[in-house]
Order: sequence, then C-alpha cells, then structure tokens
Amino acid sequence: MESLKRLHPSRPRNALIAEVCFKGGYIDAWGRGTLKIMQSCKEAGLPEPEIIEQDGGILVTLFKDRFNEAELKKLGLNERQVNSLLYMAEGNQLTNAKYQELNNVGKSAATEDLQNLVLTGLIKQIGTKGRGSKYVLK
Repeated sequence: MESLKRLHPSRPRNALIAEVCFKGGYIDAWGRGTLKIMQSCKEAGLPEPEIIEQDGGILVTLFKDRFNEAELKKLGLNERQVNSLLYMAEGNQLTNAKYQELNNVGKSAATEDLQNLVLTGLIKQIGTKGRGSKYVLK
C-alpha cells in the first residue's frame, strides 16, 4: 500500500474504476492516479485518503473534512479537545468559558487545552486575551 504514495508501476485491479478516474481527470498517466488524489486532498486541506487492501481489492476512503472524530483522534487529542473541535465544526465559536461548560473542566485545564490546539494549528485565537478572546477553526 505504501508504494501507492510514490511513483510506481500501474497494474489496475479494477479496470472500470481506473477508467472512471482517467475520464474524471484524476489519472493522466498510469501510476500517478493515487499521487494526484493525495495531492488534491492535501491542497484542499483534507486528510490523506485511507487506502487498505481488503478481500483481494483495495478500499479507498476519502474524507470530506479534517474535523471528524476519527481524524481528530488520530492526532492524539484528548476527548475534551475532540468534543470541542466537533462543536466548532458545526459553525460555532468557542470561548474559554464555553469550553469549560462543554467539558466540565476548570479554567486552567480549558486554557491549557485551548493553547495546545492553537499550537497544533487547528484553531486560532481572535480578540484580546481574557474575556474578549474567542477561538475559531483554522
């Protein structure tokens, strides 16, 4: 499976899927389709597709956004951070007070968790520090 992430010889297992990808413009040369798909996902800020071999074939999972529970857990975030990012993915801004309310934690735990999310580049802080500070997805 790792060879699909670099230049490789092409041996399509499913000619129909290969033809659809070729006609859709995802493949311009044999052996480059998976590379283009991965690059497109990266450019769109999406997670890398999951490619696994299963039952003699290949299963490719494309993710529509990077803010889904499975992807967030892969980042090693704690449950509070995952819950808060999912809350924000619904279009909500977050304050320290709202983080405390959502996760039933104190101010210091909320501040530490939020600062870690800022450092990972998942969210950004807007406004001044303190009560005027809000957090949004990056």
